[in-house]
Amino acid sequence: MIIRLFGLAAITLFAGASAAPPGAEPERLSIVSNGETVGSIVAVTEDDHLTVDYRVDNNGRGPKHREEIVMGPGGVPVSWTVKGSSLMGGAVDEHYRWADGHAEWSSQADKGEKAAASPPLYVVNDDSPWAAGIYARAALARPDGRIDVLPGGTLSVAKVRDVTIGEGAAATPVVLYRLTGVQLSPSYVMLDRARRLYAVFGGNEGGVVIRAGQEAAVPAINRLSTEIEADYARELQQKLAHRFDTPVRIRNVRIFDPASGKLSALSTVVVMRDTITQVIADDRAPPPDDEVVIDGEGGTLYPGLHDMHAHAALMSGLMYLAAGVTATRDMGNDNQFMLDLLPRIDAGEVAWPRIVPNGFLEGRSPYSARFGFIPATLEEALRDVHWYADRGYFEIKIYNSMNPDWVKPIAAEAHRLGLKVTGHVPAFDSPDRVIADGYDTIAHINQLMLGWILDPTEDTRTPLRLTAMARAGALDLRSERVQRTVQAMKQKGIALDTTAVILEQLMLSRAGAVPPGQEDFLSHMPIGFQRYRKRSFVTLKDSAEDEAYHAGFAKILEVIAMLHRQGIRLLPGTDDTTGFSVQREVELYVKAGMTPAEALRAATLGSEEYFGRTDRLGTIARGKLADLVLVPGDPTRDITAIKRPRLVMKGGAIYFPAEIYTALGIVPFATSPAVRPAKPMAATAATGRAVGFGYEDIDHED
Repeated sequence: MIIRLFGLAAITLFAGASAAPPGAEPERLSIVSNGETVGSIVAVTEDDHLTVDYRVDNNGRGPKHREEIVMGPGGVPVSWTVKGSSLMGGAVDEHYRWADGHAEWSSQADKGEKAAASPPLYVVNDDSPWAAGIYARAALARPDGRIDVLPGGTLSVAKVRDVTIGEGAAATPVVLYRLTGVQLSPSYVMLDRARRLYAVFGGNEGGVVIRAGQEAAVPAINRLSTEIEADYARELQQKLAHRFDTPVRIRNVRIFDPASGKLSALSTVVVMRDTITQVIADDRAPPPDDEVVIDGEGGTLYPGLHDMHAHAALMSGLMYLAAGVTATRDMGNDNQFMLDLLPRIDAGEVAWPRIVPNGFLEGRSPYSARFGFIPATLEEALRDVHWYADRGYFEIKIYNSMNPDWVKPIAAEAHRLGLKVTGHVPAFDSPDRVIADGYDTIAHINQLMLGWILDPTEDTRTPLRLTAMARAGALDLRSERVQRTVQAMKQKGIALDTTAVILEQLMLSRAGAVPPGQEDFLSHMPIGFQRYRKRSFVTLKDSAEDEAYHAGFAKILEVIAMLHRQGIRLLPGTDDTTGFSVQREVELYVKAGMTPAEALRAATLGSEEYFGRTDRLGTIARGKLADLVLVPGDPTRDITAIKRPRLVMKGGAIYFPAEIYTALGIVPFATSPAVRPAKPMAATAATGRAVGFGYEDIDHED
């Protein structure tokens, strides 16, 4: 199966074509992740009425709901209802209706009404990928490809290119469009000649949605996706990454030292390309004219933050950098995507933190996650370990469905090859056993705590690994069961990547409310993102169950405090991609009882100690790589200062978060610092050429 591009004149679209003719056969789409079909969409059209059944089963979870849609003039729905369950099983019951000049809606996130002479386009909170086709066609009906939407914002569609999928009689000509304004990342929609939906990818899809029977085209679509998203990422990198051929002098800053937990007196840090060349205390000398000068205005400069539990997506790099995150530990991904992304980052082609990749190994079961490799035998698993080792991966990550009896030989082979071992505690296994079998780190604090909460026969491949945390409130941390595990972690130096922030979101988010910890940023985000976050991820039967989840999360913070007191290394991770979640994870460490300096150390130097790279990273010192963040205020007194980065340096590039957020449709959180460009040096007598020229003449004062 191939994808062939052709000239723009080769396809003529019929502007008035509908999604499907009245009484047409059901339209079926498959949802494909890592080469396997994990879900389906079945759409049935009867006159102006459309029924869409959507189902996903991946990693023991997935949305399952039915949409009833009544289409109005111009391809805009006048009625749209959604009923079923969302990602983790939370109830979905969403309604939208327009009639007689009046629109009203009710969703998990909100409810509202608005006068409208003609039907407006409503963006559904709990939609399916099918909705992307409706949105794209509605925007295409407008001359400029833009359409205002309810509850707010503007949706835009832009043609990317014409594409033919397949060959000969099986060839299908389609047009590829980029859809923006719904979520943080664009979605890509393929429509055929009749503007019927052929495929959707990118955005929040988590795979490729493609017309049933065409699944063999998915690898080619993935390659196309990589190409066009890389082109878009390159455009943003060229616009937002500032590089200088002269030294950059950051003055009037207090430097945070994670080793001591102290701030310096006002100082100057000089960087040449990607390396710190000088750290000067009490610098009162006038700066040289031939250097770029940035005034820190008395703010704090600290080493870049780390997300120690990430899953990279190409477009999330800028979000991380804008939040001051300069390094991530990727805990499982599509292997080819990762091998393609890493050299692009190293070449400065795309904006991304440094990535330390982990190799994902999952067992085969009805609940398997579709990442990395899913070996059928132990011999295959050991070959996969070698595959990852040969490509320079740092760790092997073991997942839920792995056979517990395979863990020990997998860990032994990984260690023999120089890799560490981390992961979930596989179903029907225990924290104590995986530690004995060779884990170096446990992923997720709930994976640790479930070993103290559950009966050994309970199955953690299902959403139980979240919902059982409602039982955590009654956990006695002094019990022998708990302390036996803690002592084993101490004796063997086992670390924990906590991901408390994602548990806070899943356990404590409630429909219609801003989730805890997201008050500082959610109102700055695109409307679709805001609405998606205002939902319940768990089903609550009564107030007692609600209280149980709150008590369970309070116990999570108690466990973090206990492990910290016991000297167990905590690695701040998120299982999210926004960057804001890293800031919140560090803030949760403080809420658990760590000092701000201790929490900041864990997210900077402590993470680099785990990686074994403290000779190059983790502190601000002469000769080290310049991964730096500038914020106003003093984060050792108020940890929320890390939520307002003004400047981030990584890999020889300077990023101004205000510029990044503006480019991504997000209201900035802080202004950029004043930048004085370097002046060209005088020409040398020998060559007559200017020395030190090549600076960027930018001015960020505001």
